[in-house]
Amino acid sequence: MLDKKRFSRRTFIKGSVMIGGAAALAACGAPATTAPTAAPAATSAPAATTAPAAAKLDLPFPVDPAAMDPFKLDVKVPVDGQFFSGGFGDEYIRYAAKIEEMIHPGLKVNVTALQKVQETLQPRFVSGNPPDVIDNSGAGQFKTVDLVNQGQLLELTELFEAPALDTPGKKFKDTLFPGSQVAGVVFNGKQYGVNVAYTVSGIWWSKTLADKNGWKYPATWDDMLAFCDQIKKGGKYAPWTYQGKYPYYMSGIVWEQLLYKAGGNDVVLKIDNLEPNAWKDPAALRATEAMYALYDKGYIMPGTAGLTHTEAQAEWLKNKAVFLPCGTWLENEMKTVTPADFNMVMNGVPGFADGKGDQKGIFANGGEPYVVPAKAKNTKGGLEYLRCILSKSSAKWFAENVSSMMPVIGATEGAKISDGMKSALAVVQNAGSAIIDVEVGNYYSKIETELELHTGELLTGKLKPADFLDTMQKVADGVAKDPDIPKQKHVI
Repeated sequence: MLDKKRFSRRTFIKGSVMIGGAAALAACGAPATTAPTAAPAATSAPAATTAPAAAKLDLPFPVDPAAMDPFKLDVKVPVDGQFFSGGFGDEYIRYAAKIEEMIHPGLKVNVTALQKVQETLQPRFVSGNPPDVIDNSGAGQFKTVDLVNQGQLLELTELFEAPALDTPGKKFKDTLFPGSQVAGVVFNGKQYGVNVAYTVSGIWWSKTLADKNGWKYPATWDDMLAFCDQIKKGGKYAPWTYQGKYPYYMSGIVWEQLLYKAGGNDVVLKIDNLEPNAWKDPAALRATEAMYALYDKGYIMPGTAGLTHTEAQAEWLKNKAVFLPCGTWLENEMKTVTPADFNMVMNGVPGFADGKGDQKGIFANGGEPYVVPAKAKNTKGGLEYLRCILSKSSAKWFAENVSSMMPVIGATEGAKISDGMKSALAVVQNAGSAIIDVEVGNYYSKIETELELHTGELLTGKLKPADFLDTMQKVADGVAKDPDIPKQKHVI
């Protein structure tokens, strides 16, 4: 059974200070000295580059002697890193590789940027030659639970008990946000990955556009629908768009938050724990009907379903639509095409005046899971890479250059952060202890796949809400009855 530590308002504020009027995480322990402000340039083909080995130990931060080499690396054995390159880009990955090379003179850390992780790396797992460390993210990622069930991943206790790289006197595990290393990386109480990003997910709009029109963000879902009707009648903008070909943005960001706000943790645990008729709970119907109304009332931008995530986001940046669901990677993913005066900011998903969940609740959790394959040639090098990427130096670079957070305590002290990131931090502070945690898709890949598929059908009118829930209940029942699928237990 999972004993999930919540990332509460108290623990958030304990680790935060006001920077430029916005909340950012404060230092814990001795502060690091200034790190380089730019990632190292690639030295070979973009798809697979090797950063040059450090000629001498010239570090941008102090490191205790006891923290220099806890895994006893053989610097003659290179580290093979295969990383998804998506909304966060890959420069932060190369920055962490450079840190590892600096810590271990003579070591080479090979960085390969990928799009379709499973398609690219599946043959290597089959042949027993997986890479040493993987960013298992993106639409084409492995289902982490499947890799765990197949015995393909290294359990990471050794990493979590190791000394932190640049926080003297602390273990690695003690430098990370409480609760950030659970979602999608812990299975039956064992740690099989690390989340290198701390992602807040909500609904984005242009503050510039809102101010120009005198708009106020809706307080409840009923207010949202009424506001969407007003926008539609105005004829200038579509109320909504989403990442059409990837409907999990709507199921994972909108539907799951509406589910919690309608029924609280009671309905979430029923669904996560495969209880009979959980998908027939009245709160599940209410959440589904609420999201379906966006399609049914014609509030979704025409053509959305045929767009990729970046295509839909680009249309949103042209003010073709007002609202867009996404996580805090959005700013960096679209930075090259974002108008200078757009000023994207995040808000929470509006709930229900009589909902059973905390209506200020928000998705804010660890994401972008990195794993070390159990059969890799250099697992020690993979573990050390994870220690480097979740160092303070790496996390501060990430905050300033990617406009997103890593779950590292104290990493953003003194960092210059964007308005979008400030708005996301404000949403988390406003939520207090109401951090929403729906795990059914992380636990069961079959349910995750079917939920995305049928959400797409719901949002294009191919399924009605009751049919959607009937279908998902049958999927859940099939998983519950399958003796070959290991079962997880979610407790809050």
